[in-house]
Amino acid sequence: MIRTLLARAGLVAAAACAATLITAAPASAHGADAPDGTDYRTRTTGVAPARPGLEVRVVEAGARLELTNSTGRTIEVIGYSGEPYLRVGPDGVFENSRSPATYLNRTIAGDTTLPAEADPAAAPSWRRIADGTTARWHDQRALWQESEPPAEVRAAPDREHRVRDWTVPLRDGADPVMISGTLDWVPPPDAYTWWAVTIVGLLAVGALGLVAAAAPAGARAMSALGALLVAGGVVAVMYPVGRELDAGAQGLGGVALGLLSGQIWSLITGLGAIAAGWYALSRRPAADFVVALAGACLALFAGAANAAVFARSIAPVPWSPEAARVMVAIVLVVGTGATAAGILRLHATAKTPTPTPTPTRP
Repeated sequence: MIRTLLARAGLVAAAACAATLITAAPASAHGADAPDGTDYRTRTTGVAPARPGLEVRVVEAGARLELTNSTGRTIEVIGYSGEPYLRVGPDGVFENSRSPATYLNRTIAGDTTLPAEADPAAAPSWRRIADGTTARWHDQRALWQESEPPAEVRAAPDREHRVRDWTVPLRDGADPVMISGTLDWVPPPDAYTWWAVTIVGLLAVGALGLVAAAAPAGARAMSALGALLVAGGVVAVMYPVGRELDAGAQGLGGVALGLLSGQIWSLITGLGAIAAGWYALSRRPAADFVVALAGACLALFAGAANAAVFARSIAPVPWSPEAARVMVAIVLVVGTGATAAGILRLHATAKTPTPTPTPTRP
């Protein structure tokens, strides 16, 4: 029985990994554009001259700028050679297919090969890319794209540095407008400390599997594992929701669409951990197996997938980087600890001899 359950667990895990690889291709373009963390903090400092109804902010941990135009007029974003790049107005969002920025800004690395039609001196050729009055785009002027940090950062990486002040020109009709901002180096945290705390925590949770399952304390240990899985699942759902909010998702529908298109595995494993936790709290049959499997998925898809924040100073969520690291640590502790505890309990159950019935005499 135990071997059958473990075999099924392996098949489920293999299927999950295969599904992840299959879905990685369409998701990779979005995933590469939304980093798991960075050490460069991008901020906007204002729009000059001020335009009531025109709002600009940084999203996706600094990977994109977001412009919302509620002025009722058309605002143009100017490209790298002074050409019109984006047009945002009451009739929607348009991009100029002749602007090199249209292609360079499709990835955060800016390494897209320019087509022959890209000519900043040519007359604009506009094509609609979105309804509404909000545009989001990568802008190389607000990013650090070199493989090595600046010289002053290399000289003193443990100190915060102003890398540069940046500007992005706009045009309101015939009037020039300017977005201003800053780009700073922020020293990364000590990843070893976060991993050490995480390992100590998961060992403590895993130790619950050493309590004999048949003893009263074993039932309480299973209830504790169930409660931890529920809590870890809630945190695992909150984190991708935060990532979508930081990416500029608007309203419940926008968040749901973003989760389903870009954060689906973290969402599914979080909800699965909540369900597995309730299952364990109900003391249902095969709860050990359910706890182990749900914990493994939680640790892999919601914990390890976001563990880059342990070594990055800026997290792609709308709360503090410290809070983001605590959330990821909780998910890893609960997920890995529950997996270890469930396996230990399954192993102990497999080793328990089955009583041999005493034959009755005629």
